[in-house]
Amino acid sequence: MKLNWVERVVANNPFRAALQRGEIHVLKRKIHLKKGAKILEVGCGRGAGARLILKSFQPSLLCALDLDILMVQKARAYLSADEGERVSLYVGDVFRLPFKDNVLDAVFGFGVLHHVPDWRGAAAEIARVLKIGGIYFVEEFYPSAYQNFVTKHLLVHPEEDRFFGHDLRNALEAIELPIKEAIDFKKLGILAVAVKEVRSKE
Repeated sequence: MKLNWVERVVANNPFRAALQRGEIHVLKRKIHLKKGAKILEVGCGRGAGARLILKSFQPSLLCALDLDILMVQKARAYLSADEGERVSLYVGDVFRLPFKDNVLDAVFGFGVLHHVPDWRGAAAEIARVLKIGGIYFVEEFYPSAYQNFVTKHLLVHPEEDRFFGHDLRNALEAIELPIKEAIDFKKLGILAVAVKEVRSKE
C-alpha cells in the first residue's frame, strides 16, 4: 500500500532519519553483519535508510526498493553521486522480490509490514531471499499507534489482520525466521532482529 501525502511528510523528515540512525546503532550491536554483505532494503522511501546502511555496514551489494516511484525518485535525488553508484534503486513489490532463493545476507525493513494487507506473505517472501543465517532487521508499528482516534483520520493503513509483537513473533517463527533480539515498545511498536534457520524436516 502506497503512502498518502501525510505519511510521506512523516517518512521524509529529519526526525525520521534521526530515528533510523538510532535504530541502526541499536541493531548493529545486537547481531554482527560482516563487511561486504549483500543487503536489501524494502520500502526505502527517500533513501535515508540506504545511506545509513551504506555507512554502517559497508555492503558489497545494496539494493533498495519501494512500491512508489515518487519515493524512488526522491531517493535518487537524496543520495550523493558516490552513494548512488553503490545503491541499486528499484520500483518493486515486496511480494515479488527480484532475487533467487537464499542469496541475501540481510534485509532491512523500516516500518513496512504494517502497510501491507498480507503482511505474512510479505514476510515469507523476505525469508525466501535470505540465506540460512541471514538477518532480517525489522522496525514495525502497532495498530494502537496508527489506528487511534487521531491517526486513523490522517494515515491510511489496512484495517484487517493487524499485528502486535506476539503476532509478529509467531508468524516469523512459522517461516523459520525467528526473532532473536527485540525491543518491544508496548503499544507503539517493535525493533527486532530475526535470523533465518534451517527448516526442520518432518
